[in-house]
Amino acid sequence: MELENIELINAAENIAEEKGIEKELIFKAIENAISKASKIKYGNNYDIRAEINRNNGKINIARYLEVKKDVEDNFIEISLKDAKTKKKNIKIGEFLVEKLPNFDFRSDFGRIAAQTAKQVVVQQIKEAEREKNYELYKDKVGQIINGIVKRMEFGNIVVDLGNAEAVIKREEMIPRENLRRGDRVKAYLYNVSQELKGPQIFLSRTHPQFLALLFDQEVPEINSGIIEIKGVARDPGSRAKIAVFSSDTSIDPVGACVGMRGSRVQAVVTELQGEKIDIVPWSEDKAAYIVNSLAPAQITKVIFEEESNKIQVIIPEDQLSLAIGRRGQNVRLASNLTNFEIDIVDEKDEKNKRNEEIKRISEMFMKYLDVDEVIAHLLGTEGFSSIEDIADSDSKAFKVIEGFDEKLIAELKDRAIKSVKIKNKELEEKKKEFGFDKEIKKIKRFSLQNFISLGEKNIKKLDDLANLSSDELIEIVGENFKKIDADKVIMNARKHWFDEEDKNLKKNLKKNIKKNLKK
Repeated sequence: MELENIELINAAENIAEEKGIEKELIFKAIENAISKASKIKYGNNYDIRAEINRNNGKINIARYLEVKKDVEDNFIEISLKDAKTKKKNIKIGEFLVEKLPNFDFRSDFGRIAAQTAKQVVVQQIKEAEREKNYELYKDKVGQIINGIVKRMEFGNIVVDLGNAEAVIKREEMIPRENLRRGDRVKAYLYNVSQELKGPQIFLSRTHPQFLALLFDQEVPEINSGIIEIKGVARDPGSRAKIAVFSSDTSIDPVGACVGMRGSRVQAVVTELQGEKIDIVPWSEDKAAYIVNSLAPAQITKVIFEEESNKIQVIIPEDQLSLAIGRRGQNVRLASNLTNFEIDIVDEKDEKNKRNEEIKRISEMFMKYLDVDEVIAHLLGTEGFSSIEDIADSDSKAFKVIEGFDEKLIAELKDRAIKSVKIKNKELEEKKKEFGFDKEIKKIKRFSLQNFISLGEKNIKKLDDLANLSSDELIEIVGENFKKIDADKVIMNARKHWFDEEDKNLKKNLKKNIKKNLKK
């Protein structure tokens, strides 16, 4: 049947314009609604479809029957033989379209059918709006969004964005910030998830990137790319550190971010409810970068531990509290900014520790090399820490020590080599006494001393080793054992567990196959 309804065109256009969605989506929604309403009249088992002429609003309602070789459902399928009686050239897989008899759309559909149609249209328009909003805000992740505080829900703030709602969770709000209904608010869009009820838009005022983007808005040099933001660390509402860099040597990145009389940084501070901001010059030199990040504290020395990504920072006693900050805030922010674990050490304590270490090393050299205290001390202060170091080192390494001639160097190396041999022999004997598994003995990454340390902790079997974590292994064998090596050793020790699991799985699979074959 064809129904004249030119007003339908205008209605679809008006709704599309009002909701900001495609006109075609409105037509599809109305077609689906008419189809559902038609099924209520003619039967839900039928495949009934409605089509609207996009030019004049005429509605065609028809029943669709798929042409099949073997008919299973007479409501939606028809045999090729029966279909050919109505359409000669029809083929299997095609649809036979039967127009439904004429009826009065308004009176014949009835109240229930009309209500159903209305619900379908409303639902599909809502879904179209949700999809539109999801696509819109999905592309805005990583940007600053403006909105108006609409209401509070369980401590969270619901923000009206105009065409959608967003949420600022309690933990994403600046502490002690008092936002009220009707307040305009800026926030960082960090996530959009698609839910049944529509897109869930999540905003944050505590995210480090929010601070970075605020500086991007206030500092033209950042916006244009002349100045780069290399890192951000925040303790929201209290203190923050931001690292900046410019490849243009004529530009002072810190001064540009501060602005005339602090105008630029003050604008950001105001937006963040008084959060103090340290602007740090970034440096490719790791030591310099760490020194800058701990400002205003003065640093004596920086010691790197590349393997563990730890940094030991030596600080004068009077600078200690300044470097650490209130409740450890300064060092914590510096650590987050540089991505290094920073260990603050008092200069006096470090000196005492160093002296004790040199004393221990000196005593070892006096015992195993049979040298006097002066020579032992000189070796220790120049960086030699073991008998093996002396045995393996090139003669050139000794010549920087005042008073060390070639004769003395040769004698020291000879004594060290003999001492290492004796020591290794003793360790080999001790290793045998522990009675390690063959599999553990094969591990090449372990030194003789490592084996002794394991034996003393009763780690003699492969399973004993496999039950350890990497950190536990390093604690047993010594900090000089690399983290990457510890990980490999532990994983290799556990390999036989997985091999056994695979064997058991294969056995069970074979059993099941045999059972099924017997059946």
